[in-house]
Amino acid sequence: MLKKSLLLILLFLGLNIYLQAQIAPEKLDELVKNTLKTFDVPGISVGILKDGKLIYAKGHGVRSLKTKQPMNENTLVGIASNSKGFTCMALSMLVDEGKISWDDKVIKHLPDFKMYDESVTKEITIKDLVTHRASLGLGQGDLMFFPEGGTLTIENIIHNVRYLKPYYSFRGAMEYNNIMFIVAGEIIRKVSGLSWAEFIETRILKPVGMTSSVGSYNRVKNNSNIIDAHAPVNGKAVAILHDWNETANAAGGIMSNITDMAIWAEFLMNGGVTKDGKRLISEKQMNYLWQMQTPLIANTTLPYNTTFYGYALGWFVSDVKGHKQIQHTGGLLGTVTQFTLIPDMKLAIIVLTNQQVGAAFNTITNTIKDSYLGIEDRNLLKMYSERVNKSWTEANKATQEVYKKVEEAKTKKFPYKPENIVGTYKDDWFGEIEISGKNNQYRIFCKTSPRLKGELLPYSEDTFVAKWDDRSYDADAFVIISFDKNGKAEAFKMKAISPMTDFSFDFQNLDLKRIK
Repeated sequence: MLKKSLLLILLFLGLNIYLQAQIAPEKLDELVKNTLKTFDVPGISVGILKDGKLIYAKGHGVRSLKTKQPMNENTLVGIASNSKGFTCMALSMLVDEGKISWDDKVIKHLPDFKMYDESVTKEITIKDLVTHRASLGLGQGDLMFFPEGGTLTIENIIHNVRYLKPYYSFRGAMEYNNIMFIVAGEIIRKVSGLSWAEFIETRILKPVGMTSSVGSYNRVKNNSNIIDAHAPVNGKAVAILHDWNETANAAGGIMSNITDMAIWAEFLMNGGVTKDGKRLISEKQMNYLWQMQTPLIANTTLPYNTTFYGYALGWFVSDVKGHKQIQHTGGLLGTVTQFTLIPDMKLAIIVLTNQQVGAAFNTITNTIKDSYLGIEDRNLLKMYSERVNKSWTEANKATQEVYKKVEEAKTKKFPYKPENIVGTYKDDWFGEIEISGKNNQYRIFCKTSPRLKGELLPYSEDTFVAKWDDRSYDADAFVIISFDKNGKAEAFKMKAISPMTDFSFDFQNLDLKRIK
């Protein structure tokens, strides 16, 4: 009896310590408030689901610097690549129905689909599309839909995949890639007869109970409580145009909020069963979604002591302090999000923001997670702030050096003539770029991505700088020109100047040849 009493006391004390370890709501409020200020984020909404209960759901700051209206738990945000989990859920449902198999060859459903290498075309499967192992590089091909406003259709994008030269051997490496998810979305349309957005809304969002969420920005019917995206311009956040192209919905189109994403989290941790007891996906497929497909190098250092890390089907999977973690992030121009599950703790952490600095969601997510794992407060706000400041300082220094040289170039006389620079150049997968100008005043214009336009400034004898009119992009790029023996420009390549440029501005993959 004494031993049993002692055991109960120890269990009680352990439970007490566990409960005390959780971050208090007022402390979390203060953390978010300081995070907003530190990283110049106008608005953040945060949700914590524990043991099936939404114990924290709150918006902080404003949804838009234009309107100053408050952010709350129902404010719609583009969840970006957190949509990939929905794409893989949709594919799993089609597997359950016997309409596809994960190991189906892509050409079984899309006969005209081609990769750069014919051998890969014959072998690439649906599973390869959604596990980032199709041999392409980080963000390769994203310029076909990024930034918003491009003219290429889904059909154009899928056709142009054949021109994307591989970085790696097939299945030889994991490099995050959105284009393959667009292909997967087209398979969903072909097999189901519904567009990706229609399938997601009718087969997942509605049955799960995500009543405020929609499959894409253009499908929002009530925009009275929706964010504006924000990005830093000259060191200060400003409202910018919403960024997401409808062609890429399968990679990142969903609009949702804290309330609905908590329902999604509960559905996932309940094994694919809705609140009203309806199973949408078999137990087998639900387990398979979170099974690692592409292993990556785990960070075994403190405090999480992670021993495995990799990509499953639309999810990153790892372990933290012995608990399996399911996680994904999402990023658009002007907004980033993070969704974290620790299923055996019945814990979900959701952070949605309307600015593009990922350190904000990492600060909040990891502070909350640490409190549940019993990890002592590490002052993550300070740590991430120092990292971001260092990165921006280095990036700004590099950019300033480039523009210093641009200024110096104004006093120099280079051997090329304007008439030998102007013309139209074409890349097989991206399309045409036009260079116009006279008297050493040049402009650059991307025909398939009309918002990518700006000045073309002399830098050296064979290099210019593309300074985009939209200064929120932070994506100015070198334009390196090849001249023929007569001094006429015949081709050029590009490369982003700043190391902070979003990887979806994949200028380095362009190979532009003069066509006129």
